[in-house]
Amino acid sequence: MYTEEDIRRLAWQSRRGMLELDVLFVPFVEEAFRGLAPDDQDRFVKLLACEDQDLFLWFMQRAVPEDPDLARIVKIILERVQPA
Repeated sequence: MYTEEDIRRLAWQSRRGMLELDVLFVPFVEEAFRGLAPDDQDRFVKLLACEDQDLFLWFMQRAVPEDPDLARIVKIILERVQPA
């Protein structure tokens, strides 16, 4: 279970300094993180440990993470921002 302090820390870590990632991650933490299943929350934390270059490729849909956990959380975030 993540505390509000943990979530504030994750919001801070979500500021990557790359606009394309910041506009995905920061609102995701603030608006959607609390509603995720615990396993998906853990996946997001794992995602934040990845390199920005990899994150950029995944979120611009130029590559897919080999790790199924990372692939799942990338999909969740992309589905949240893409029109149905």
